Amino acid sequence: MNAGREKIGFVGLGHMGGNMASRYLSAGYSVYGEARSSEGLEDLLDEGLSWCDTPREVAQSADIVITSIPNDDVLREIASRDDGIQAGLEDGKVWVDMSTVSPRASREVAEQVRATGAQMLDAPVSGSVPQVQSGTLTIMVGGDKQAYDRVEAVLEVLGSPTHIGDNGQGLVLKLAINISLAVQMLALSEGLLLAERDGVDTKLALEVMTESPIGSPMLKARVPLILDSSGEAWFDVDLMRKDIRLALQAAEELHVALPSAHAADEVLTRADELGYGHRDIAALREVLRSSDGSN
Repeated sequence: MNAGREKIGFVGLGHMGGNMASRYLSAGYSVYGEARSSEGLEDLLDEGLSWCDTPREVAQSADIVITSIPNDDVLREIASRDDGIQAGLEDGKVWVDMSTVSPRASREVAEQVRATGAQMLDAPVSGSVPQVQSGTLTIMVGGDKQAYDRVEAVLEVLGSPTHIGDNGQGLVLKLAINISLAVQMLALSEGLLLAERDGVDTKLALEVMTESPIGSPMLKARVPLILDSSGEAWFDVDLMRKDIRLALQAAEELHVALPSAHAADEVLTRADELGYGHRDIAALREVLRSSDGSN
């Protein structure tokens, strides 16, 4: 099938889902969408988004349904309610869930989807809104290989997809990556605080640190947010804390020790207690400063 003729459906049109839908519209796809409210989606509607009233209507209208939602509870709800996605699926359709949820919940829903004749893939991403907009997301896909082959070209509109293995394994790898993201941000914040405390200029310290071997693309990109984390979050503390908790849950099931993830969880929990939940993870530097009494 010509991937360019696939009709794309979206359930969830927040920061990530909305920008993904916009990218497909710009690429000439027919895009159907549903969210809890159409408020704030005027630009997407002007770009040509076809509004649907329910997830079921999206699934009925589209060949490939894409979701980007916050957690297990929402995944199960939009999947199984009377007007949910499963009610609109049929043989030949593919549901691509690009959320970061628990591998266990994703596998449960994928099994239910197979009963409709459709396939569900877990396809979490590494990257945030800037990477969506530039089409440079890293996409890790778990599930049926034939279903992956069917949607590979469609996912390439958003970035670089890789088939990882069975259902849930894309999510496991995503959680593995996010452990490193949280720990990198925490380690940089600790090092920066140490340098600042001895009088090193903050901007100079960040410049040297991020140009050194520790300067990952994620850390380099966040320098402006470290200096001023009051703006729009790319990946907020609450979402990172959720992902670390999912990683710890998966690790418990697999009998894997994750000492650095536990340390990150402790600081992320403290960040939430201090009111940083909706701030970008770059705010961990401020959290550490607050925790040790510095200004």
